[in-house]
Amino acid sequence: MKRLLILGGTSDAAELAAKASAIPEVEVITSLAGRTSQPQAPAGMLRIGGFGGEAGLVEYLRDAKIDVLIDATHPFAAQMSFHAAAAATSCKIPHLMLIRPAWERLPSDQWVEVDSVEAAAAVLPEFANRVFLTIGRQQLAPFASLKDIWFLMRLIDPPAPDALVPPGMILCDRGPFALDNERKLLIEHQIDTIVSKNSGGDATYAKMIAARELGIRVVMVKRPVTPLGEKVSDVESAVAWLVNQL
Repeated sequence: MKRLLILGGTSDAAELAAKASAIPEVEVITSLAGRTSQPQAPAGMLRIGGFGGEAGLVEYLRDAKIDVLIDATHPFAAQMSFHAAAAATSCKIPHLMLIRPAWERLPSDQWVEVDSVEAAAAVLPEFANRVFLTIGRQQLAPFASLKDIWFLMRLIDPPAPDALVPPGMILCDRGPFALDNERKLLIEHQIDTIVSKNSGGDATYAKMIAARELGIRVVMVKRPVTPLGEKVSDVESAVAWLVNQL
């Protein structure tokens, strides 16, 4: 048996865990960061919580006798990806990054591309009045000082009681989201700007289509740099790579 550790938290990771668990020679462990209160349990074994940086991950890989590591974290979990690459090198085990393709700007899209969430907050006063904020509950603080802008904040879990939150309304919901519902949401709340990370994938892409149709501006946070190493863009390719390691 080979022990596979999947660094998860995405729908791709859950799909990979299900397919890898069906391979007789593979024992699957999925690790989640624990940022959502009710994560969807993947196939195989599950651990929840951080590792304590690169050194902690190295210790876990050795103690758990992990043979193969696949990083299927969110495209913006850059620090975890760098820790994973370094830890796999230290432990001399095969390592793969499963990174879904980024969304591509179409000619009819009105995107303002920025390098960070802080940069997104900085440009909003130039043109925004009512903003659909879809960046997660961990990074609301940079927008909290924008008192002249109203925010519709869609989150999986509500923010902590002491969190800095911009003025507006919190909507707790989990994707995938249907196009009709996204269109209705934007119209109902008179949204003129969306702030989004370029996460890629289908689960939340409907808001991009709705923005395109309605002529709504999108402030798009570009992806961070990823570490060097083997990469694939879909679950099927990750499974094929895994089979080659057996």
